[in-house]
Amino acid sequence: MAEELTKQELHNLAMNIVGKQLKEDGFEFLGVNSKLKKDPQFVALKNKELHFIIVRAISYPQDATAYDPVFMQTIKEHASKFDAKTYYAGVGLGHGSDYGKPVLKNEDYTLVYKGLQEII
Repeated sequence: MAEELTKQELHNLAMNIVGKQLKEDGFEFLGVNSKLKKDPQFVALKNKELHFIIVRAISYPQDATAYDPVFMQTIKEHASKFDAKTYYAGVGLGHGSDYGKPVLKNEDYTLVYKGLQEII
């Protein structure tokens, strides 16, 4: 029987998805932190501007685009000390044939990712 991905494995998968998009969009990574509960996940440079990016792996039934506004405001305040922009990247992950089921090791997965959301 196939095993479910752990929280860390889901987080790593979400980081890979977001990291690939950032690279394709021309971001240069200054810092990457893939440990759970260590924020931000990416500190990146693009067009000489600093960006702090928070990545979260989200499972059904949670909304991948919903974030904790109090927490994100705290990150934004920290980022402002560095004159950095702040973004949230929520990555919805589910089983390949049924988004409502957990992701299993070595099996297809379903992805709900709408890109970076700037925290203003």
